[in-house]
Amino acid sequence: MTSTAEPNYWSLLGLEPDSDADALKRAFRREARRWHPDLNANDRQAEERFKLVNEAYAVLSDPKRRRAWEGRSIDPPSHVDPFASGFPGFEDYLEVVLGLGRRRANDEDDEARQTVTDSPVDSQHFSGDWPATAPPPPPPPVHAAETLETDVLLTPDQALCGTAVEIELRDGTLVEVLTPPQAGDGWRLRLAGVTPGGGDHFLHLRVQTEEGLRIDGLRVHYRLELLPADAALGCAVDVPTLSGPVTLQVPPGSSSGRLLRLRGRGLESDDRRGDQLVEIVVVIPAELTEAERALYRRLQELALETELD
Repeated sequence: MTSTAEPNYWSLLGLEPDSDADALKRAFRREARRWHPDLNANDRQAEERFKLVNEAYAVLSDPKRRRAWEGRSIDPPSHVDPFASGFPGFEDYLEVVLGLGRRRANDEDDEARQTVTDSPVDSQHFSGDWPATAPPPPPPPVHAAETLETDVLLTPDQALCGTAVEIELRDGTLVEVLTPPQAGDGWRLRLAGVTPGGGDHFLHLRVQTEEGLRIDGLRVHYRLELLPADAALGCAVDVPTLSGPVTLQVPPGSSSGRLLRLRGRGLESDDRRGDQLVEIVVVIPAELTEAERALYRRLQELALETELD
């Protein structure tokens, strides 16, 4: 066995004592799939649990060994580990244990194969080599590499000059990453091959102020939300900058997506100073009064009349 304390095989397979053969096979298939090492690459305990599941089925499916186990006089197991040379692929493993392989055309070959495959993979007698009539186990499956992403918050000064960021990987390893100078909000830094399966870990840089200013190199971005009337007629509005609020004159007829420039309101480096770009976003109130609805209907009528003219 795989441990010094003898396990309860029925409990190990999630069965009540004296369950029939069909229930035993179903439980074995379920637990074998659950604990097969190929399907649990990141679980160090899966291998031992898989061996116990195999051992439980080997004992409970053999009437003689089952009677001996129930009387707690089962013969001591051999020291040979049937999985010493590795674990077979899950589907091929089930073919050997449960006899699920394809039928052969020749009845004699089929009968001989059935004699072999109806016996469980016994932890005491299985030598680790597959029967000559069974196909060789396939190569281990290729596990998809996992890609992870972590948000990293930076101040405008940290983004401008670059800073050291400490990241803890899933296995507990601490990695120090230096962000590049003049980094921007939304940038992604790649740590190649550090995740389980050899995938990448990306650092997603977030460089924003409480006022909603987004930093990108020396440039600053700001989204200015306006009501339709203000965008259509033009207005003066205060907008935040890194050095304090300033009054911006919005021209009449400004649509969503229009960019207005505040020169010299960005970050400064080596006698260079960036600008601040203000993006106009026209928003419609979620709830309108009856008077507002009437005005919008009138505007709609005027638009239709203009199209007809």
